[in-house]
Amino acid sequence: MSIIYLLITISLIVALIFFTAFIKAVKSGQYDDSYTPSVRILFDDKPVQKSSQKNSNTKKQLTNS
Repeated sequence: MSIIYLLITISLIVALIFFTAFIKAVKSGQYDDSYTPSVRILFDDKPVQKSSQKNSNTKKQLTNS
């Protein structure tokens, strides 16, 4: 039975070490995204067309044909 107490203690210590390492990594900015903002300007935004303008262009094309 004493081995269970030893294993639980060791597993809690290991979990605490990993948790501390994770918190340290987050605070140091390791998970910050520094690549996406620099290339965001390269992505084109899709133009928004109004439905009334689209319908009027279609009508003009039909009458011109």
